[in-house]
Amino acid sequence: MFCTDCGSWNRGEAARCVRCGIRMPETNDRRQSPPDPSVTALRQVTGGRYTIMHRVGEGGMASVYYALNVALDSPVVIKVLHPHLAREHEMRERFKREAESAAQLMHPHICKIIDFGMVDDHVFLVMPYMARGTLSDRIGGHRSLTPETTAAVAAQVATGLDYAHRRGLVHRDIKPDNILFDEDENALVTDFGIATGHFRSRMTGSGNVMGTPHYMSPEQARGKLLDGRSDIYGLGVVMYETLLGFPPFDGADSYSISYKHVTETAVAPDVVDSRIPQQMAAIVMRCLEKNPSQRYERGNDLADALINFLSTAAAHHEFRMARTARSAPTQAVAAG
Repeated sequence: MFCTDCGSWNRGEAARCVRCGIRMPETNDRRQSPPDPSVTALRQVTGGRYTIMHRVGEGGMASVYYALNVALDSPVVIKVLHPHLAREHEMRERFKREAESAAQLMHPHICKIIDFGMVDDHVFLVMPYMARGTLSDRIGGHRSLTPETTAAVAAQVATGLDYAHRRGLVHRDIKPDNILFDEDENALVTDFGIATGHFRSRMTGSGNVMGTPHYMSPEQARGKLLDGRSDIYGLGVVMYETLLGFPPFDGADSYSISYKHVTETAVAPDVVDSRIPQQMAAIVMRCLEKNPSQRYERGNDLADALINFLSTAAAHHEFRMARTARSAPTQAVAAG
Protein backbone atom coordinates (compact mmCIF):
# COMPACT_ATOMS: atom_id res chain seq x y z
CA MET A 1 0.00 0.00 0.00
CA PHE A 2 1.02 3.64 -0.38
CA CYS A 3 2.10 5.66 2.63
CA THR A 4 -0.44 8.45 3.22
CA ASP A 5 2.34 10.78 4.35
CA CYS A 6 5.17 10.44 1.83
CA GLY A 7 3.49 8.35 -0.90
CA SER A 8 6.08 5.57 -0.86
CA TRP A 9 5.06 2.02 -1.74
CA ASN A 10 5.14 -0.49 1.16
CA ARG A 11 4.43 -4.17 1.41
CA GLY A 12 0.91 -4.88 2.65
CA GLU A 13 2.13 -6.31 5.96
CA ALA A 14 4.49 -3.41 6.76
CA ALA A 15 3.82 -1.89 10.18
CA ARG A 16 5.72 1.32 9.38
CA CYS A 17 6.65 3.13 6.18
CA VAL A 18 10.07 2.09 4.95
CA ARG A 19 10.87 5.67 3.92
CA CYS A 20 9.45 8.05 6.53
CA GLY A 21 8.77 5.65 9.40
CA ILE A 22 5.16 6.59 10.21
CA ARG A 23 2.77 3.82 11.28
CA MET A 24 0.84 2.29 8.40
CA PRO A 25 -2.95 1.90 8.73
CA GLU A 26 -4.33 -1.41 9.93
CA THR A 27 -5.75 -3.67 7.25
CA ASN A 28 -7.37 -7.07 7.40
CA ASP A 29 -6.30 -7.88 3.84
CA ARG A 30 -2.61 -8.77 3.91
CA ARG A 31 -2.43 -9.72 0.27
CA GLN A 32 0.03 -7.62 -1.68
CA SER A 33 -1.43 -5.33 -4.30
CA PRO A 34 1.05 -4.21 -6.95
CA PRO A 35 1.65 -0.47 -7.18
CA ASP A 36 -0.11 1.48 -9.92
CA PRO A 37 2.50 1.61 -12.71
CA SER A 38 1.24 5.00 -13.85
CA VAL A 39 1.85 6.44 -10.37
CA THR A 40 5.35 4.97 -10.34
CA ALA A 41 6.10 6.44 -13.78
CA LEU A 42 4.71 9.84 -12.78
CA ARG A 43 6.94 9.93 -9.71
CA GLN A 44 9.93 9.38 -11.97
CA VAL A 45 9.10 11.97 -14.64
CA THR A 46 8.30 14.73 -12.14
CA GLY A 47 11.79 14.40 -10.74
CA GLY A 48 10.74 14.10 -7.11
CA ARG A 49 9.15 17.59 -7.03
CA TYR A 50 5.82 16.05 -6.10
CA THR A 51 4.74 13.25 -3.82
CA ILE A 52 2.14 11.38 -5.86
CA MET A 53 -0.56 10.12 -3.50
CA HIS A 54 -3.21 8.47 -5.66
CA ARG A 55 -5.30 8.69 -8.81
CA VAL A 56 -8.49 10.70 -8.28
CA GLY A 57 -10.14 10.55 -11.68
CA GLU A 58 -9.89 9.89 -15.37
CA GLY A 59 -11.38 11.52 -18.44
CA GLY A 60 -11.27 11.08 -22.17
CA MET A 61 -7.98 12.97 -22.50
CA ALA A 62 -6.17 12.64 -19.20
CA SER A 63 -5.83 11.02 -15.80
CA VAL A 64 -5.83 13.17 -12.67
CA TYR A 65 -3.71 12.55 -9.58
CA TYR A 66 -3.70 14.03 -6.12
CA ALA A 67 -0.18 14.98 -4.98
CA LEU A 68 1.83 17.18 -2.65
CA ASN A 69 4.32 19.82 -3.70
CA VAL A 70 7.41 18.69 -1.80
CA ALA A 71 9.04 22.11 -1.51
CA LEU A 72 5.88 23.95 -0.40
CA ASP A 73 4.04 21.07 1.32
CA SER A 74 0.86 22.11 -0.51
CA PRO A 75 -1.74 19.88 -2.18
CA VAL A 76 -1.87 19.91 -5.97
CA VAL A 77 -3.57 18.08 -8.81
CA ILE A 78 -1.48 16.64 -11.65
CA LYS A 79 -3.25 16.14 -14.95
CA VAL A 80 -1.50 13.58 -17.18
CA LEU A 81 -2.34 13.13 -20.85
CA HIS A 82 -3.15 9.52 -21.71
CA PRO A 83 -0.05 7.81 -23.21
CA HIS A 84 -1.71 7.00 -26.55
CA LEU A 85 -2.66 10.68 -26.91
CA ALA A 86 0.72 11.92 -25.70
CA ARG A 87 2.27 10.23 -28.71
CA GLU A 88 0.12 12.36 -31.04
CA HIS A 89 1.64 15.71 -31.92
CA GLU A 90 -1.74 17.49 -32.09
CA MET A 91 -2.79 16.33 -28.63
CA ARG A 92 0.57 17.23 -27.10
CA GLU A 93 0.24 20.71 -28.55
CA ARG A 94 -3.32 21.07 -27.28
CA PHE A 95 -2.25 20.06 -23.79
CA LYS A 96 0.74 22.40 -23.90
CA ARG A 97 -1.54 25.19 -25.05
CA GLU A 98 -3.75 24.70 -21.99
CA ALA A 99 -0.73 25.42 -19.82
CA GLU A 100 0.32 28.40 -21.95
CA SER A 101 -3.19 29.87 -22.06
CA ALA A 102 -3.92 29.56 -18.36
CA ALA A 103 -0.44 30.77 -17.39
CA GLN A 104 -1.22 34.13 -19.06
CA LEU A 105 -4.32 34.65 -16.92
CA MET A 106 -4.08 35.96 -13.36
CA HIS A 107 -7.62 36.20 -12.01
CA PRO A 108 -9.28 34.99 -8.78
CA HIS A 109 -11.84 32.98 -10.76
CA ILE A 110 -9.49 31.28 -13.19
CA CYS A 111 -7.56 28.21 -12.01
CA LYS A 112 -3.87 28.84 -12.58
CA ILE A 113 -1.29 26.42 -13.94
CA ILE A 114 1.73 26.13 -11.67
CA ASP A 115 3.87 23.64 -13.60
CA PHE A 116 4.10 21.81 -16.91
CA GLY A 117 6.34 19.11 -18.31
CA MET A 118 6.91 16.81 -21.29
CA VAL A 119 9.18 13.80 -20.80
CA ASP A 120 9.09 11.17 -23.56
CA ASP A 121 5.46 9.98 -23.71
CA HIS A 122 4.53 11.67 -20.44
CA VAL A 123 2.87 15.09 -20.70
CA PHE A 124 1.52 16.67 -17.53
CA LEU A 125 0.43 19.92 -15.98
CA VAL A 126 0.02 20.84 -12.33
CA MET A 127 -2.77 22.91 -10.78
CA PRO A 128 -3.71 23.83 -7.20
CA TYR A 129 -5.97 21.29 -5.52
CA MET A 130 -9.56 22.55 -5.29
CA ALA A 131 -11.06 20.94 -2.22
CA ARG A 132 -14.75 21.33 -3.09
CA GLY A 133 -14.79 19.51 -6.42
CA THR A 134 -16.61 20.52 -9.59
CA LEU A 135 -20.04 21.89 -10.45
CA SER A 136 -20.65 18.58 -12.21
CA ASP A 137 -20.27 16.80 -8.86
CA ARG A 138 -23.09 18.95 -7.46
CA ILE A 139 -25.63 18.62 -10.25
CA GLY A 140 -24.96 15.04 -11.37
CA GLY A 141 -27.88 12.64 -11.38
CA HIS A 142 -30.34 15.36 -12.45
CA ARG A 143 -29.82 17.37 -9.28
CA SER A 144 -30.21 21.14 -9.35
CA LEU A 145 -29.15 24.18 -7.33
CA THR A 146 -31.19 27.15 -6.19
CA PRO A 147 -31.52 30.14 -8.53
CA GLU A 148 -29.56 32.24 -6.05
CA THR A 149 -26.63 29.81 -5.86
CA THR A 150 -26.69 29.37 -9.64
CA ALA A 151 -26.54 33.14 -10.12
CA ALA A 152 -23.63 33.56 -7.71
CA VAL A 153 -21.59 30.80 -9.34
CA ALA A 154 -22.32 32.05 -12.86
CA ALA A 155 -21.43 35.64 -11.92
CA GLN A 156 -18.02 34.52 -10.67
CA VAL A 157 -17.40 32.45 -13.78
CA ALA A 158 -18.56 35.32 -16.00
CA THR A 159 -16.03 37.72 -14.48
CA GLY A 160 -13.24 35.22 -15.09
CA LEU A 161 -14.33 34.76 -18.69
CA ASP A 162 -14.54 38.52 -19.21
CA TYR A 163 -10.93 38.81 -18.04
CA ALA A 164 -9.83 36.10 -20.48
CA HIS A 165 -11.84 37.61 -23.35
CA ARG A 166 -10.25 41.01 -22.84
CA ARG A 167 -6.91 39.29 -23.31
CA GLY A 168 -7.96 37.69 -26.59
CA LEU A 169 -8.76 34.20 -25.27
CA VAL A 170 -12.03 32.32 -25.86
CA HIS A 171 -12.42 29.22 -23.69
CA ARG A 172 -14.67 27.22 -26.07
CA ASP A 173 -15.50 24.44 -23.59
CA ILE A 174 -17.47 25.93 -20.70
CA LYS A 175 -19.25 23.07 -18.90
CA PRO A 176 -19.88 21.90 -15.29
CA ASP A 177 -16.76 19.71 -15.32
CA ASN A 178 -14.64 22.81 -15.94
CA ILE A 179 -15.97 24.84 -13.01
CA LEU A 180 -14.14 24.10 -9.75
CA PHE A 181 -14.74 25.26 -6.17
CA ASP A 182 -12.15 26.23 -3.58
CA GLU A 183 -12.51 25.88 0.19
CA ASP A 184 -14.43 29.16 0.41
CA GLU A 185 -16.92 27.99 -2.24
CA ASN A 186 -15.58 30.38 -4.87
CA ALA A 187 -16.01 29.16 -8.46
CA LEU A 188 -13.00 28.96 -10.79
CA VAL A 189 -12.81 28.19 -14.51
CA THR A 190 -10.33 25.53 -15.54
CA ASP A 191 -9.24 23.59 -18.65
CA PHE A 192 -8.24 26.11 -21.28
CA GLY A 193 -7.05 23.19 -23.42
CA ILE A 194 -8.95 24.27 -26.54
CA ALA A 195 -8.90 28.00 -25.85
CA THR A 196 -8.01 30.17 -28.80
CA GLY A 197 -6.88 33.73 -29.16
CA HIS A 198 -6.75 36.18 -32.02
CA PHE A 199 -3.14 35.10 -32.55
CA ARG A 200 -4.07 31.41 -32.83
CA SER A 201 -5.12 29.51 -35.91
CA ARG A 202 -7.36 26.47 -35.83
CA MET A 203 -5.69 23.42 -34.37
CA THR A 204 -7.13 21.03 -36.93
CA GLY A 205 -6.69 21.77 -40.60
CA SER A 206 -9.61 19.44 -41.35
CA GLY A 207 -12.00 21.85 -39.63
CA ASN A 208 -12.90 19.49 -36.78
CA VAL A 209 -15.04 21.23 -34.17
CA MET A 210 -13.56 21.02 -30.69
CA GLY A 211 -15.76 21.28 -27.61
CA THR A 212 -18.55 19.42 -25.80
CA PRO A 213 -21.79 19.16 -27.85
CA HIS A 214 -24.24 19.84 -25.01
CA TYR A 215 -22.60 23.21 -24.32
CA MET A 216 -21.62 24.38 -27.81
CA SER A 217 -22.87 27.67 -29.18
CA PRO A 218 -24.61 27.52 -32.58
CA GLU A 219 -21.67 29.24 -34.24
CA GLN A 220 -19.23 26.78 -32.68
CA ALA A 221 -21.34 23.82 -33.81
CA ARG A 222 -21.19 25.23 -37.35
CA GLY A 223 -17.41 25.64 -37.22
CA LYS A 224 -17.51 29.44 -37.42
CA LEU A 225 -15.00 31.89 -35.98
CA LEU A 226 -15.74 32.60 -32.34
CA ASP A 227 -15.53 35.44 -29.86
CA GLY A 228 -16.34 35.72 -26.17
CA ARG A 229 -20.08 35.60 -26.78
CA SER A 230 -19.71 31.90 -27.60
CA ASP A 231 -18.58 31.33 -24.00
CA ILE A 232 -21.59 33.37 -22.82
CA TYR A 233 -23.83 30.88 -24.62
CA GLY A 234 -21.98 27.96 -23.00
CA LEU A 235 -22.41 29.52 -19.57
CA GLY A 236 -26.10 29.98 -20.34
CA VAL A 237 -26.36 26.24 -20.97
CA VAL A 238 -24.56 25.58 -17.68
CA MET A 239 -27.00 27.87 -15.81
CA TYR A 240 -29.96 26.15 -17.47
CA GLU A 241 -28.71 22.72 -16.40
CA THR A 242 -27.82 23.93 -12.90
CA LEU A 243 -31.34 25.29 -12.41
CA LEU A 244 -33.23 22.30 -13.84
CA GLY A 245 -30.91 19.30 -13.60
CA PHE A 246 -30.66 18.77 -17.37
CA PRO A 247 -29.35 20.78 -20.37
CA PRO A 248 -31.67 22.52 -22.84
CA PHE A 249 -30.88 20.13 -25.68
CA ASP A 250 -30.16 16.40 -25.79
CA GLY A 251 -30.00 13.79 -28.48
CA ALA A 252 -28.81 10.39 -29.58
CA ASP A 253 -25.43 11.63 -30.79
CA SER A 254 -23.23 14.69 -31.11
CA TYR A 255 -24.70 15.65 -34.48
CA SER A 256 -28.30 15.67 -33.28
CA ILE A 257 -27.42 17.75 -30.22
CA SER A 258 -25.43 20.24 -32.29
CA TYR A 259 -28.28 20.47 -34.81
CA LYS A 260 -30.70 21.44 -32.02
CA HIS A 261 -28.35 24.17 -30.81
CA VAL A 262 -28.43 25.65 -34.30
CA THR A 263 -32.13 25.25 -35.12
CA GLU A 264 -34.26 24.87 -31.97
CA THR A 265 -35.26 27.29 -29.22
CA ALA A 266 -34.92 26.10 -25.64
CA VAL A 267 -37.96 26.02 -23.38
CA ALA A 268 -37.56 28.81 -20.84
CA PRO A 269 -36.54 27.60 -17.35
CA ASP A 270 -39.54 29.25 -15.65
CA VAL A 271 -41.86 27.43 -18.07
CA VAL A 272 -40.26 24.10 -17.15
CA ASP A 273 -40.31 24.92 -13.42
CA SER A 274 -42.55 27.77 -12.25
CA ARG A 275 -40.50 28.14 -9.04
CA ILE A 276 -37.64 29.70 -11.01
CA PRO A 277 -37.92 33.51 -10.96
CA GLN A 278 -38.79 35.07 -14.30
CA GLN A 279 -35.88 37.51 -14.00
CA MET A 280 -33.38 34.67 -13.67
CA ALA A 281 -34.99 32.74 -16.53
CA ALA A 282 -34.78 35.82 -18.77
CA ILE A 283 -31.04 36.13 -18.07
CA VAL A 284 -30.49 32.50 -19.07
CA MET A 285 -32.57 32.83 -22.22
CA ARG A 286 -30.67 35.93 -23.33
CA CYS A 287 -27.44 33.93 -23.05
CA LEU A 288 -29.02 31.24 -25.24
CA GLU A 289 -29.93 33.54 -28.12
CA LYS A 290 -28.91 32.03 -31.47
CA ASN A 291 -27.59 35.35 -32.75
CA PRO A 292 -24.46 36.35 -30.77
CA SER A 293 -25.37 40.05 -31.11
CA GLN A 294 -28.50 39.45 -29.02
CA ARG A 295 -26.58 37.92 -26.08
CA TYR A 296 -24.72 39.82 -23.40
CA GLU A 297 -21.80 41.54 -25.07
CA ARG A 298 -19.35 40.82 -22.26
CA GLY A 299 -19.00 38.52 -19.30
CA ASN A 300 -19.14 41.50 -16.95
CA ASP A 301 -22.49 42.54 -18.47
CA LEU A 302 -23.84 39.09 -17.61
CA ALA A 303 -22.34 39.30 -14.12
CA ASP A 304 -24.03 42.68 -13.57
CA ALA A 305 -27.41 41.23 -14.59
CA LEU A 306 -26.96 38.32 -12.17
CA ILE A 307 -25.89 40.66 -9.36
CA ASN A 308 -28.98 42.78 -9.99
CA PHE A 309 -31.13 39.64 -9.73
CA LEU A 310 -29.46 38.70 -6.43
CA SER A 311 -29.94 42.21 -5.04
CA THR A 312 -33.70 41.79 -5.41
CA ALA A 313 -33.80 38.17 -4.20
CA ALA A 314 -32.76 38.84 -0.57
CA ALA A 315 -29.86 36.41 -1.07
CA HIS A 316 -27.27 38.28 0.96
CA HIS A 317 -24.49 35.66 0.96
CA GLU A 318 -24.79 34.95 -2.77
CA PHE A 319 -25.02 38.67 -3.53
CA ARG A 320 -21.82 39.32 -1.59
CA MET A 321 -19.94 36.53 -3.40
CA ALA A 322 -21.07 37.75 -6.83
CA ARG A 323 -20.45 41.41 -6.05
CA THR A 324 -16.94 40.70 -4.76
CA ALA A 325 -16.13 38.76 -7.93
CA ARG A 326 -17.36 41.63 -10.10
CA SER A 327 -15.15 44.20 -8.36
CA ALA A 328 -11.97 42.08 -8.22
CA PRO A 329 -10.86 42.51 -11.87
CA THR A 330 -11.30 46.30 -11.67
CA GLN A 331 -9.07 46.44 -8.62
CA ALA A 332 -6.45 44.27 -10.32
CA VAL A 333 -6.34 46.53 -13.38
CA ALA A 334 -6.18 49.67 -11.28
CA ALA A 335 -3.31 48.26 -9.23
CA GLY A 336 -1.35 47.56 -12.43
